[in-house]
Amino acid sequence: MNDVERKIIRVRDVMKKEFDIIDGRMTVMDALRTMKHVETKSLIVNKRNDDDEYGMVLISDIAKKVLAKDRSPDRVNVYEIMTKPLLFVDPGMDIRYCARYFENFNLSRAPVVEDRQVIGIISYTDMVLKGLVNF
Repeated sequence: MNDVERKIIRVRDVMKKEFDIIDGRMTVMDALRTMKHVETKSLIVNKRNDDDEYGMVLISDIAKKVLAKDRSPDRVNVYEIMTKPLLFVDPGMDIRYCARYFENFNLSRAPVVEDRQVIGIISYTDMVLKGLVNF
């Protein structure tokens, strides 16, 4: 099938629309306790104000920076281990380019941002299982 016949699958079609957004001053333990969407394997850290940027903490960050270093999750604040600023994805991006973007920047997941607001989270799993299998 050539590109003309191929249906374009957009990030917005396969992203997870439900995610957890937290305050960076929370402890890691409090953040984990409030996490409702474990399947995203991440927490979005909210902006402090309109001029700030979003942050993100992956479950793997907590494993590497808290658990492996024998730090107390009750004493480590999210802002100490989060990644900020983030590379994010536009909801209109073709998932083929999104997969290349992830490869180029060594990402496993990223927030989907529209009008400077996070509207979802996209991962390789979403692109492959929802994008290739269900379309």
